[in-house]
Amino acid sequence: MSRIPGLEPPYAPEIQRQFDRIMHGAPPLRLFVVIAGNARAWEKFRAGSLLDGGPLSLREREVVIDRTCALANCEYEWGVHVKIFADAAGLTEAQIRATALDGADAPCWSESEQALITVVDALHARATLSEAEFKALSAHYNEAKIFEIVLLCGFYRTVSYLANGLDLPLEENAARFPVAA
Repeated sequence: MSRIPGLEPPYAPEIQRQFDRIMHGAPPLRLFVVIAGNARAWEKFRAGSLLDGGPLSLREREVVIDRTCALANCEYEWGVHVKIFADAAGLTEAQIRATALDGADAPCWSESEQALITVVDALHARATLSEAEFKALSAHYNEAKIFEIVLLCGFYRTVSYLANGLDLPLEENAARFPVAA
């Protein structure tokens, strides 16, 4: 049970339409049900969504999200994204594992993905980028992608705060953090 209870079905028609649009007819995630219980929070949350067809590839987007959630120790959101998007994003088991356990220099990542993960790590640790980190990122990603990367890091840090702070129970079918060997 979450620290703040969510909406109970049947949902108001507009909320149900919103859930259906986001979830493509599948039952809504606990995160959505809990946030939707507060109209202002739900409106702001939906306005900040970055799961549309933005400038990043699905793979790039998911590397950023998975790494951000793992660094924030948010198994809830990390597990949802791994379950729903990892296969479509072409992430291998080693890469999924590396988002939670390894550094940016893990051999499973390309040079551009290493720059991406380095930036996620820096933003998480310091909320800024060094000139060298920005230069390495700029060598692989244009301005539109850089904005998206920074926005994703911030948005999913917020999602992690919500899921962790409200103590959301893990989704039944979501992935679980890997255990270090």
